[in-house]
Amino acid sequence: MAERGMAGLRRRTYEILEVAEAGDWASRLCDYGLILLILLNVVAVILETMDPIREAYGKALDSFELISVAIFTVEYGLRVWSAVERDRGHAAETAWKSRLRYLVSPIAIIDLLAILPFYLSVLLPFDLRFLRVLRLLRVFKLTRYSSAMTMLLNVFREEASAFFAAFFILVVILILASSGIYLVEETAQPRAFDSIPHAMWWAVATLTTVGYGDLTPITPLGKLFGACITIVGIGMVALPAGILASGFADQLRRRREALEQDFQRALEDGVIDEEEERTLEARRQELGVSSDAADDIRRSATKGRMTSSPTVNCPHCGKVVRL
Repeated sequence: MAERGMAGLRRRTYEILEVAEAGDWASRLCDYGLILLILLNVVAVILETMDPIREAYGKALDSFELISVAIFTVEYGLRVWSAVERDRGHAAETAWKSRLRYLVSPIAIIDLLAILPFYLSVLLPFDLRFLRVLRLLRVFKLTRYSSAMTMLLNVFREEASAFFAAFFILVVILILASSGIYLVEETAQPRAFDSIPHAMWWAVATLTTVGYGDLTPITPLGKLFGACITIVGIGMVALPAGILASGFADQLRRRREALEQDFQRALEDGVIDEEEERTLEARRQELGVSSDAADDIRRSATKGRMTSSPTVNCPHCGKVVRL
């Protein structure tokens, strides 16, 4: 009985800590509270870098940090404990595997990094004040509650090979550009381009089309080479942007298809009742699909349902009746 009660408590803890579902006000209040606490932490970290505020409210900021770390630590522990509910179909003896799987997930690592700087600064006998700035990593905890940030992470994960290929090409071009400008300008500007590593700063600034101007070619051949590198740089900037745009478009398409499938399942009995409406609305918010897009998906699913429904002729009046 006690074990069953503990399992129920663990399940409820998991439901509360996860993104709120329709009608679960406890989970929704927990989400809002954690989001507010994360935002206040980011504001506090930014403000405490200002000496007047640090001198006037230093103790209050330190107290707020202790309270925040305590809450985030309890949250982290509860999430690890309730992670078993993510794999409810597994046997009880695999609970530790479920927790280990959660611990190495990206969102769990973000949760750990949110509290790790505080404990490192307390446990290690070194001056680790620079770790205080790393508390800004807590903003990434919002990934759990933001469909846009989740979509961005999904794009980076799925397009990792494409980004790696683009980065590899960029490194090759960077080496070629710095080597070329060194060969062309080394004689005319021995101090500005005295080595290939030194010339890499110019290559980076030019390839990214930033062009700080602290290092510029002065010879005709160097200017021609620099112009060519600048044109190549425009294409290099557009390459990862194109990968991102393509990845975002693919993610949006998948989310709309998923919502359309949900609508089609809800329409299997011919109507969408109030409970299904709430579920579909929660699903729409989870997927980050706009209301207008959801309405279009609803009309498309309804039209498709009507088109695919079989028809028969009424034996009395002869009219076509859709089943």
